[in-house]
Amino acid sequence: MALAGRIRSGISFFKTISVSSPRSHPRGAPLIPALRDYATASAQKTGNVKVPVALVGESGNFASWLYIAAVKMNSLEKIESDLSELVEAMKTSPTFSQFTKDPSVPRETRLAAIVDVCDKAKFAEPTKNFLSLLAENGKLKNLDVIVKKFMQLTTAHRGDVKVLVTTVMPLPPAEEKELKETLQEIIGEGKKVTVEQKIDPSIYGGLIVEFQQKVLDMSIRTRAQQMERLLREPVDLSNL
Repeated sequence: MALAGRIRSGISFFKTISVSSPRSHPRGAPLIPALRDYATASAQKTGNVKVPVALVGESGNFASWLYIAAVKMNSLEKIESDLSELVEAMKTSPTFSQFTKDPSVPRETRLAAIVDVCDKAKFAEPTKNFLSLLAENGKLKNLDVIVKKFMQLTTAHRGDVKVLVTTVMPLPPAEEKELKETLQEIIGEGKKVTVEQKIDPSIYGGLIVEFQQKVLDMSIRTRAQQMERLLREPVDLSNL
């Protein structure tokens, strides 16, 4: 991939940066206030933007603030495209992926690297600013999780519903089609259902369906655990 090549060349360059001679970047403000400001600083005249899905945790907060800023800047599709390209490149460039997660990399080096990558990849300014904030505050290690949650928001924004189906083996096309039609009835018209299959032999059989922060666990593993708990419960012989 083109971006992976640009990242590899960028990493080669930044390996030569001297730690004893850091670049003159001012130390960033604490990340949480900075991200809140980032989400509210743009398009002040627009109405309040609400996230389509309530996310929890630190990564969920980062994703939500980025979504709000992206919507206000009318840059949602571009930022989504930028981040998708970056995550894909991280998968194909272990060196860059390790670089983002290495806590020993100095802040100045980390920031310089991400700025260079954004410039070479021609990422949008909001994408560059957001990634720079993460880099300055040592949060690039959580980038893949943040992007995944951000994609949840953009998918919901479009009215799409992503369904994760876990089975021990791939569903036959006919069964996948039937499952998708059933989910469409449950979720309702006007929303596009996308089914993603995950293979996990440890569930032994059955399936687990996850969508919109709901989990329907029909796996044999869970049923066996429930049966085991039932069998371990003491029997009250007084009622016999």
